[in-house]
Amino acid sequence: MLGLGEEWRVSRCEFDAVEGEVRLWVDELPKFWEEEGARQKQEVRLYDHVGEIEWRHLNVFEHRCVLRCRVPRGQRRDGSVYRVQPPWQGLCKHFTKAFEAMALLLLREMPVAATARRLGEHDTRLWRLLHAHVAATYPKLDFSGVTCVGCDELSARKGRRYVSVFCDLIGRRVLFACAGRDAGAWEKFVRSLGEHNGHHRAITRVSIDMCPAYMKGIAQNIGTQAQVIFDKFHVIAKANGAVDEARREEQKLCDERQRELLKDARWVLLKNEDNLSARQKRQYQGLLKSTLGTLKAYQMRIALQKIYQLACAARARRKLRAWCRWVRWSAGKYHPPILADMVKCAGMVERHLEGILAHWEGHITNAFMEGLNSVFSAVKRKARGFRSVDNLVVMLYFHAANLSNPTSH
Repeated sequence: MLGLGEEWRVSRCEFDAVEGEVRLWVDELPKFWEEEGARQKQEVRLYDHVGEIEWRHLNVFEHRCVLRCRVPRGQRRDGSVYRVQPPWQGLCKHFTKAFEAMALLLLREMPVAATARRLGEHDTRLWRLLHAHVAATYPKLDFSGVTCVGCDELSARKGRRYVSVFCDLIGRRVLFACAGRDAGAWEKFVRSLGEHNGHHRAITRVSIDMCPAYMKGIAQNIGTQAQVIFDKFHVIAKANGAVDEARREEQKLCDERQRELLKDARWVLLKNEDNLSARQKRQYQGLLKSTLGTLKAYQMRIALQKIYQLACAARARRKLRAWCRWVRWSAGKYHPPILADMVKCAGMVERHLEGILAHWEGHITNAFMEGLNSVFSAVKRKARGFRSVDNLVVMLYFHAANLSNPTSH
């Protein structure tokens, strides 16, 4: 059952009913040294045995099971002494391969702390296992076919501490992640790309938000052959933020009747009309009867979204320029603070027009990365956060880098 072959044997077995634990003692057989000599390609003999070591194995029925062995040390012909690697030992010295495979499968579905409670292990050991698994499998990934890359930041913890995440938008997998949100992250990514049989000159399209540091990193490390695409979702998010800011500013300036209309209207204005609940639709109908600047900002955001539904880039260019003129003209009819952020959004569209229009060439977006962000936000909530950025990066690779199956160890 343990698959020890003809080189090892179970020399003793006992069940501790009080502890609820099955213990198996394993020793090597004489044939082990014959086969070990063939593996080492030289004569090898037994030198001595180390102290007894214990490994956690899969449960026997509902009972915890451990393997115990005084691992032998061999001596080569040149006199060098080495410790034998038991065939059942996994990536960590505390677990067998079978137990590690089962633990890793659970970790794909559950937070580390919950898995540790379920298995009766300390979560530090499971984090050590995750790091070992990623260290063993991540270097084997092949990035030779990567041509379209997306980059976005992921919040690591409070205090504006971010992790830059690079993804293959065609292969839909995480390629690289590192702490920070600066141009240096791109230098680290290019280095990692080369280590995995990829090349930065093969990248033809890059999708990012309008972060100046990322734009600088692309210019310095990727090259001019890569077309920069400003992500659709970030453009719409800027307009959404401007709508919310318009609501805040107008609440300070409007009369009591208008303030009542804006009360609890935040989520009405941040959603599309098709996604509103019955109560929110009634509230929206009330807003339509008003002349609020916030409603005008909402209509501007909806108009910007509709431009992205156009099929032709040339028509989209004309519509975007007209949208910017409309925003500035409309802003003059209201108190300056109300639509100030929407005017800034229009300026952003004008400054980055070519990168925004590049969306129409391949319809490339960071939708995969936005989905990844929401998944990891949920994971962080379940795990009550991660103890370090390294743990967050390891979890990113483990869940989304298409690493080899844990059962292949």
